[in-house]
Amino acid sequence: MAVLRGRVWRFGDDVNTDEIIPARYLNTSDPKELAAHCMEDADAGFAKKVKAGDFIVAGKNFGCGSSREHAPVAIKAAGVSAVVAESFARIFFRNAINVGLPIVECQGASRLANGGEGELDLAKGVFRAGGVTLQGAPYPEPMRKLIDAGGLMPYVARKLASGRKA
Repeated sequence: MAVLRGRVWRFGDDVNTDEIIPARYLNTSDPKELAAHCMEDADAGFAKKVKAGDFIVAGKNFGCGSSREHAPVAIKAAGVSAVVAESFARIFFRNAINVGLPIVECQGASRLANGGEGELDLAKGVFRAGGVTLQGAPYPEPMRKLIDAGGLMPYVARKLASGRKA
């Protein structure tokens, strides 16, 4: 698993799934359409400014609210390489892993500045940005395999295609 690098987009505490992808866009499951409205209610211009490889960095309870899988799909489709936050809502955490969006809990993430360059080593759980190094939990190998495959469904499909048990 490679080290990820990109620009930091900072958000606060309690970013909910309606801010990540507003309910008015849930009439589609097309990732490109969802990406066009990613974070729209938190930062109206985010989807036009974010570049492939960038990071979302946030405070506590990122992804709270509904259990919609559209939220991590929108983030991933917008090109965000990972979300680093002080904590995640439980269902968002699972949905993110299922769709292949890396997320890492790091205390101190809320104090990072917006716009700087960041670097994430998932295998070690280390995020660096703005001269600050944050230590999160390293990704266990089974979770890295899910992320590397692009999520749960592609992982299982590969396993089935190779004739091995998932």
